[in-house]
Amino acid sequence: MIIQNFEAVPKLHFMKTSACLTAMLLLLLNSCTTISSSQPITVMKGITLIDGTGNEPVQNVSLVIKGDVIDAILPVGTALPENATITDYTGKFVIPALINGHCHVGLLKGDNGSPSNYTRDNILRHLLKYEQYGISRVLCMGTDQEIIFPIRDSSQKGLLPGATIYTAGYGITGNNAPSANLSPKIMQPKTVEEGIKDVDELALLQPDFVKLWVDDFNGTTKKMDPEIYTAVIREAHRKGLRVAAHLYYLDDAKRLVNAGVDVIAHSIRDKEVDDELINAMKQKGVYYIPTLSLDDYNVVFADDPTWVNDPFFKNSLEPGVWERLTSAGYKQQLAKDPALAQKKAALAIAMRNVKKLADAGIVIVLGTDSGAQPVRTQGFSEHLELQLMTETGLTPMQVIVAATQNGAKLLGINNTCGTLQKGMKADFMMLNGDPLKDIKQTRNLAAVYKDGKKVGNGVGK
Repeated sequence: MIIQNFEAVPKLHFMKTSACLTAMLLLLLNSCTTISSSQPITVMKGITLIDGTGNEPVQNVSLVIKGDVIDAILPVGTALPENATITDYTGKFVIPALINGHCHVGLLKGDNGSPSNYTRDNILRHLLKYEQYGISRVLCMGTDQEIIFPIRDSSQKGLLPGATIYTAGYGITGNNAPSANLSPKIMQPKTVEEGIKDVDELALLQPDFVKLWVDDFNGTTKKMDPEIYTAVIREAHRKGLRVAAHLYYLDDAKRLVNAGVDVIAHSIRDKEVDDELINAMKQKGVYYIPTLSLDDYNVVFADDPTWVNDPFFKNSLEPGVWERLTSAGYKQQLAKDPALAQKKAALAIAMRNVKKLADAGIVIVLGTDSGAQPVRTQGFSEHLELQLMTETGLTPMQVIVAATQNGAKLLGINNTCGTLQKGMKADFMMLNGDPLKDIKQTRNLAAVYKDGKKVGNGVGK
């Protein structure tokens, strides 16, 4: 009996301990449920909503945000949620935050663009600037260094302020190409075998894309061998990675599309696109990023652009850049540029190609190449790109879709971001004017929201 009693004690103790643990777990579960169900609810009342899908805007609705997502879009007269923070935004227009499919971070500091500026603090400073201009997500195209990957991971988990960053990591270019000067990590394979090895090493870092430079940079260097970039594209796809290509010429675009490239990351500027390319792009689902602002910056400062003194532009520039761009010496330098006429012609061809490709059903995505050089200023360039895209003949609605929903599709996040619908991330710009009547109203910011939180009041005010 004594032995049996001794055996019974630990059993009883275990039973009591188990009961306590069960009770504690129930309390924790109840606590978690309480926390998740008590997320803050905010209501933007009286807005006109342009949701980024291409659907017609809806007027005088209330945007209900629960935590960091859109919980409901309610027509006028509908009862609003209890315990919500309600703000009357009657007369304001709401569009999704912009997504930039082609940028660079960390290079600019003052009137200088250099890989020596590439630090964590500088990268975060640039991401905050993008966010203040209503840009929620950016894809950096191939000029990054080692520190980008932990920054990228933290950013995509929502642990860092500013625009969320995606990266192509270390780009791949031709041997001795000028693009190699943008980062010490850029790869320059001389053979097919080296190209495959470069992709394999890059894939270990899990970049969001692979970036190729296929260009002769106005005849100053030899283009990457087609056999090499074909092998790079094939190996990238084998590793589950998509490939974006920097290019200039129509013939290169055709070869790259036939080789399987996923994204054309700049405009074709030597010739107008033809049916051969259009049909191949449609068949393979290739995205097109025009970067019109890049070509506009090459010529626009020879005169005085209407926006040169606008605080929305000036505040986006690094210190000292505005003074250089508006100086008499810089204007004279541009006016005397022997390639100025060619650059103007390239911009005109680029603009015609955007319209032609869009009309054919090619998916157009906003991108600017901002951050690669001081003149390609971060923040303003994206809004200028919207304007230039409408000047090609696209409607403001088409351009907004290109800058929001299509960008999210490019990044593979369109199930959670890029449009303003129930269950989607509450990332948007509050505008004082109607961008469907004048796309430049995207610069007339009243507020910027990311993850359901107000992160800015507009720039230059």
